[in-house]
Amino acid sequence: MNAPATTALPVVVIGAGPAGLAAAAHLVDRGIEPLVVEAGPAAGAAVREWSHVRLFSTWGEVVDPAAEKLLAPTGWTRPDPATYPSGGGWVDLYLQPLADVLGDRVRYDARVTGVSRAGRDRIVDADREQQPFVVHVAHADGREERVFARAVIDASGTWATPGPAGGSGLPALGEKAAADRIAYRVPDLKDPVVRARYAGKRTAVIGSGASAFTALAYLADLAKSDDGAGTKGTWILRRGISGSTFGGGEADQLPARGALGLAAKAAVDEGHADAVTGFRTQAIERADDGRLVLVGEDGRRLDAVDEVIVLTGFRPDLSFLGELRLGLDERLQAPVALAPLIDPNQHSCGTVYPHGHRELSHPEQGIYLVGVKSYGRAPTFLAMTGYEQVRSVAAAIAGDLASADRVELTLPETGVCGGAGLFDAPEAQKGDGGCCTPAPQPVRLGAPTAVGAAGEQAPAGGCCGS
Repeated sequence: MNAPATTALPVVVIGAGPAGLAAAAHLVDRGIEPLVVEAGPAAGAAVREWSHVRLFSTWGEVVDPAAEKLLAPTGWTRPDPATYPSGGGWVDLYLQPLADVLGDRVRYDARVTGVSRAGRDRIVDADREQQPFVVHVAHADGREERVFARAVIDASGTWATPGPAGGSGLPALGEKAAADRIAYRVPDLKDPVVRARYAGKRTAVIGSGASAFTALAYLADLAKSDDGAGTKGTWILRRGISGSTFGGGEADQLPARGALGLAAKAAVDEGHADAVTGFRTQAIERADDGRLVLVGEDGRRLDAVDEVIVLTGFRPDLSFLGELRLGLDERLQAPVALAPLIDPNQHSCGTVYPHGHRELSHPEQGIYLVGVKSYGRAPTFLAMTGYEQVRSVAAAIAGDLASADRVELTLPETGVCGGAGLFDAPEAQKGDGGCCTPAPQPVRLGAPTAVGAAGEQAPAGGCCGS
């Protein structure tokens, strides 16, 4: 089959999440036809899986302007911009209505299995940039389809590929065998079945980001409830406790994000969780009673736990992009021009230098990784970042480079900066003792403080779905 002329083709957008749908809205606004291919049965499929988690961004920060413009003729009204949506509210009141307006431009139950240049594998140079993209799609009913595109925007996110418990980036020994007692998502403790799984149990939470804060706060609330007596958390940190461990607190320019870290601190201060620092999991063993024992790289063994929640971040699925020439940072798996701006080895600031199509470009012209996926393995992504990314990318595809290059987004800071990095070097342990501990040990942070109340009053967790 001969490929059609590139200019007559749609732009294929992979993923009907926040960034993907916003990309489609911006393309429509510029008179370019998008085709959104979504693996799930509805819009925001990944966000639906954490529908119980409340975002720490307000409605005013999670609605894209071009999307709002597209929705306006339907009578849609944005919820109070000062309030905080849950994941479920974000889907029901914004993402699904936006997808409905886009209509047949969105295809559900359609998974992208490969992207290439028509008639050109990764090796071939000849006439490459003149060929359209060809996107291979597998439908839930067994059909296969090939879609030609003038450009491809990959907004498929990272939700389906969570990080493992193992400190080396690979699953710990025994991790797969213990899958019946391990979860990789923040549990919905309002679900009676899920609640019963954790109530009165000891649960290890592995991770140090917003998701771990949320899980700790949820478990602390369960411990204080009538049916939660005996609920206890063990918080596993690969690093030590420092001034930045709990985020920026009151210095965070997103107040709910700061309050989330303070709620996690309160969970430890009030005795609902013990923090174990400097512990990098090497193995997960099953005790005689069926519970799990975490073993560290240094041979230390922790007390047995009933459940383990692994919240060690996410990573991009690049398997279906193997025939394209991507320029990715060898550490973060993010675009090479973007990686230095977001590398947690270098800094921990919540703000990122404004960026757009140039930072998101690859040697293969016309392919863009946007949204959460653009960050690769880096954390601290915000919906506002994705919306500005797709605005710039849509302008570039339309040939409006002046607009594409005019990136003016200013992101809120976490209140935590200064090169916190990802790993406590041995010399850091020789300082004031506040950074880390040389061996795994439980930590109590002192008397409870008033910040716990602020954490309970604020929305709990979540910055952006995929």
